[in-house]
Amino acid sequence: MAGKVKWVTDIEKSVLINNFEKRGWVQVTENEDWNFYWMSVQTIRNVFSVETGYRLSDDQIVNHFPNHYELTRKDLMVKNIKRYRKELEKEGSPLAEKDESGKYLYLDFVPITYMLPADYNLFVEEFRKSPSSTWIMKPCGKAQGKGIFLINKLSQIKKWSRDSKTSSYKLGFCRFCTVKYTPSTSELDNMFVHLTNVAIQKHGEDYNHIHGGKWAVNNLRLYLESTRGREVTGKLFDEIHWVIVQSLKAVAPVMNNDKHCFECYGYDIIIDDKLKPWLIEVNASPSLTSSTANDRILKYNLINDTLNIAVPNGEIPDCKWNKSPPKEVLGNYEILYDEELAQGDGADRELRSRPGQSLGPRGGRSRASGRTVLTTWK
Repeated sequence: MAGKVKWVTDIEKSVLINNFEKRGWVQVTENEDWNFYWMSVQTIRNVFSVETGYRLSDDQIVNHFPNHYELTRKDLMVKNIKRYRKELEKEGSPLAEKDESGKYLYLDFVPITYMLPADYNLFVEEFRKSPSSTWIMKPCGKAQGKGIFLINKLSQIKKWSRDSKTSSYKLGFCRFCTVKYTPSTSELDNMFVHLTNVAIQKHGEDYNHIHGGKWAVNNLRLYLESTRGREVTGKLFDEIHWVIVQSLKAVAPVMNNDKHCFECYGYDIIIDDKLKPWLIEVNASPSLTSSTANDRILKYNLINDTLNIAVPNGEIPDCKWNKSPPKEVLGNYEILYDEELAQGDGADRELRSRPGQSLGPRGGRSRASGRTVLTTWK
């Protein structure tokens, strides 16, 4: 009979602990022999640091890749996607095709982004082309809306590879602001208009503690189907999946493909009034704090389904398994991309699987969608 899984976590959240206890796993300390460690991004840095020199054994797995920040740091995410585009252009891939104005037909899913101060001159040049535009400034290494501000004047800036398998969690949610969006410059400092972060919105006068300013993704889909039509709604969700896959492929060459690791990413995507998705950032540690009852159920089920895939049958981990769980184990996950299966067809298959070609002009922001993605490496 197989032994009990010994687990450790430095994130004291009930949705995690309840899932571990449900499986009859045994809690131990980090100084004891453990099999499964759900750790914060700060801890993962220490585990894989040169100074620590910690070496994981075959019966140990953790929930982060060593350099997950290649996708989850805002500046590195943009850098890697830009590099990915250039590589596809060099290869002559149809994915890198552009329209007459020079815009990518299939890879135009990240807002125009500059890293300051390195790209300051390029930013100034772009800013002067549209002096009435508004820009959002986001610190690279912070979360929950901290340090974010909007500008509409230049003077304001001074103030401040192994095969991968990707699964998308079907039970995501979308967040709304408590104040209706307006592009008016008089509302630049009103974060209740521009940021959907719960950490900010919960302090607003109109914040609803019952639903927490959130909709289940299924409810969003039903609403859009009834107001915009089933075809365009289906195209939107196909494009969200497309964005997720392409962003993961962009960082694949620089990601440390450690067989001991899996990653549960949280994708922040803004949907504009043309129903075009824009990738804002990817979180290495999606919030497990529950702001509503539905929130708690969703996150509990998310962890439950994640553990069923990462630790099959609740047995001692074996990092040598082929990372191909049977369909009945996926729960609310759905296979989004299997690189091994896609190897033979290349870019042509990817283009055929993506409905719609020419993407419309950017419109006003209307809502943000949160999707959770599980990625493993063979």
